[in-house]
Amino acid sequence: QVQLVESGGGLVQSGASLRLSCTASGLTFSNYAMGWFRQADGKKREFVGVVGVSGEGKMYAGSGEGRFTISRDNAKNMVYLQMNAPKPEDTAVYYCAAGQFGREEYSYDYWGQGIQVTVSS
Repeated sequence: QVQLVESGGGLVQSGASLRLSCTASGLTFSNYAMGWFRQADGKKREFVGVVGVSGEGKMYAGSGEGRFTISRDNAKNMVYLQMNAPKPEDTAVYYCAAGQFGREEYSYDYWGQGIQVTVSS
């Protein structure tokens, strides 16, 4: 059974840093691109970024470009989302997902349950 479990969320002040982690099990982790998505209250889930299987190819949504960094550790079956200088508009439930490299939800086969990130001003 595939499981993706996010951790590291919570309340953070605007301008501080936060790192989300996602631990994967039940799949050959190094075969999957790993993406991050988020969903704010009342809004559709949106793409945040993705890292390719080797960790070198990366793509980000414009909203996080330059502030967010995705990395992965294939030895630990983990993917990370480093959020620098978060803003209140980054408040959302954040999801990690495993699948094909892409921006669209249909590219991903497996999803975590999500974790709340709240950025206070």
